[in-house]
Amino acid sequence: MRQNIIQTDTGTRRTAFRFVLLIGILSFFADFAYEGSRSILGPFLASLQASGTVVGLITGFGELLGYGLRLVSGRLADTTGRFWLITIFGYIVQMAAVPSLALVDSWPAAAILIVLERVGKAIRNPPRDVMLSHAGKQLGGQGWVFGLHEALDQSGAMFGPLVVAAVLARHSSYHSAFAVLLVPALINLAFVLIARLLYPRPQDLETTPPNVQGSGLPRIYWIYLAGAALVAAGFADYPIIAYHFSQTGAVPGQWIAIFYAVAMAVSGSGSLLFGRLYDRFGFSVLIGLTLLSASFAPLVFLGGFWTALIGAAIWGLGMGAHESIIPAAVTPMVPNERRASAFGLFTAGYGLFWFLGSATIGFLYDLSVPAMIAFCVTAELAALPIFIWVSRQANVVDHA
Repeated sequence: MRQNIIQTDTGTRRTAFRFVLLIGILSFFADFAYEGSRSILGPFLASLQASGTVVGLITGFGELLGYGLRLVSGRLADTTGRFWLITIFGYIVQMAAVPSLALVDSWPAAAILIVLERVGKAIRNPPRDVMLSHAGKQLGGQGWVFGLHEALDQSGAMFGPLVVAAVLARHSSYHSAFAVLLVPALINLAFVLIARLLYPRPQDLETTPPNVQGSGLPRIYWIYLAGAALVAAGFADYPIIAYHFSQTGAVPGQWIAIFYAVAMAVSGSGSLLFGRLYDRFGFSVLIGLTLLSASFAPLVFLGGFWTALIGAAIWGLGMGAHESIIPAAVTPMVPNERRASAFGLFTAGYGLFWFLGSATIGFLYDLSVPAMIAFCVTAELAALPIFIWVSRQANVVDHA
C-alpha cells in the first residue's frame, strides 16, 4: 500500500513538472514575440513623433488595463471554472496584436495595438497562474514553480530582442522587425493548444487543499498589496528607458534591444534562483531584491554605456521578482476557491499604480530627469517597511 502511494506521488510530481515545463515553453514563445516588440517600442514611438509624456502615458495606460482587467479575468475564471478557455482567448488577442504593429505608421494607431497586447496578457494571466499554482506542492513550493516558469518565460524575452536587434541591424526597419515576430506568435498558439489537450484539468495536480481558513481575503493580503503598489509606481517601464537611450545617445540605437535582452536574461536566471530562495527564506528575499532594484533609476538615466548596462541588468532583476516572487507570495495568503480572484485583484491594484507611476515618470522625464529619478527611488524604498511587516506576520503564521 505504501509503495503504491509513493509511486502515485512520484507520478504526480512528474506530471506536475511536465505541465510547468510545457507552460514555460509556450511562455517562451509568447515572450519572444511581445518582449521582442517591447524592446523597441520607445524608439519606434519616437520615430512616429511621440514625446516622452506620450510614451509614458501609452505604456502606463497599457499596464493599467494589462493589470486592471485581470480582476475581471480572475473573477470570471473563478465563477465559470473555464480556465483554459479564458487563457486561450487571451493568448490569441495578445499574439495577434504584436505582429500587427508592422502595419501602422502613426503613434495613435501603434498605441491601440500596444494597449491591446497588454489586454490580451491581462485576460490570460490569472487563469494561467492559478493552473501553475496547482503544481506548487508537488514541486517543492510556489517560489520554485513560478521561478522555473519565469526562467523559461524570460529566456524568450532575451532571444526576442536579440532577433529584433539583428533585423534592425540588417534592414533598419521597425516594421520588418515587428513582422518577423509573427513566427514565434504562431508557435506560441500551437503550444497553447497542445497544453490544453494534454492537461485539460491542472487542478487535479493539487492533491491536498491549501491550509487556509475562511473565504475572505485576509488583512496581510491587502497590506502586501499596498507595498507591491509602491514598487509598481516607482518601476519605470522599459519603453521610457529605451526612449531615454534613443534621445540622449547614451546607448547606440542598435544596442537598445540588446540591453533589453540582457535585462531579460538576468530576470530569467534571477527568478529561478530567487524563487528557490524565497521558498527557503521567505520575504527577506523580496526585501533584499526591492532594496537592490531601487538603484536602477540613477544608473540607467544618469550613467553612460556601461553604467546604464548595469542599471538595465538590475532593472531586469527587479522585473523577475515582480513576475515570480510576488505572485508566489500571494498563493498561500488566500483560499483556493478565490485564488484567481485574488491574483486578479492584486494585479489590478498593481497595474493602477503602475499606470499612475508611468504617467508621472513620463511627465517628470520631460520636466526634470533628477526629479524623475528621485520619484522612482523614493517609491521603491517606501515599500520596504511594508514588506518587513508582512514578513514578520508571515513568520508568526508559519510558527503558530
